[in-house]
Amino acid sequence: MKINYQLPLGDKLIDLNPLLGSNIKLEWTGSISCANCGSLTKKSWSQGFCWPCSQELASCDMCMMKPETCHFHLGTCREPKWGEENCFSEHIIYLANSSGVKVGITRNVPTRWIDQGAVSSLPILKVDTRLKSGEIETALKPFIADKTNWRKMLKNEVESVDLVVKRDELLAHISNVIEKTQAIILDEEVLNFEYPVLEYPTKIISLNFDKTPIIEGRLMGIKGQYLLLDSGVLNIRKFSGYNIKTNILT
Repeated sequence: MKINYQLPLGDKLIDLNPLLGSNIKLEWTGSISCANCGSLTKKSWSQGFCWPCSQELASCDMCMMKPETCHFHLGTCREPKWGEENCFSEHIIYLANSSGVKVGITRNVPTRWIDQGAVSSLPILKVDTRLKSGEIETALKPFIADKTNWRKMLKNEVESVDLVVKRDELLAHISNVIEKTQAIILDEEVLNFEYPVLEYPTKIISLNFDKTPIIEGRLMGIKGQYLLLDSGVLNIRKFSGYNIKTNILT
């Protein structure tokens, strides 16, 4: 699957793939708008929100990072309706190879894998609640990583892994958890991803609008949530809500 990227800036969507090889200039105006309520905030919390929204939205709660800690059944969900719509729906447990094989959960197929910069992915189990997906992921953690080494991912230092063989190996370890959660074992094909990259960096220099309001460079590629410039790499998701001026220089 060839990946095409668009960058949302205000009300516009900029197609990035045609800009490969171009020199671009991104300038932070100094203001940040909350992605939820739109109010100005001095600092971005939970990748794009003001402090009050980050404390009130269920999507910003810690259980989003640790699904096994879902507390809906305790009556303490920040937004019960949101929880019913998002946490009591089909979740996929998957393997992905971005810097080495890892396990994860998602409702967003294949967006989640592309966000992680995975070169390949394989759905392995399906459950009907977020809590169950977290319980399965937790059971698998002694046998497999659940994090991406983003530096290796950006350098494209990815080891070759047979995800089908790895799936069978892992499922044998957690048969009791599969039975407990009533998970459905999936028989899917491996999905491979091809990113728009002219050249991968050999050294990672992380760019940051908070430290450098003006960022310039030649666009060498896009992978995961990152722009790969010849001057460094920029995590676009990290700066959600930042008001940015964009100039395509050549």
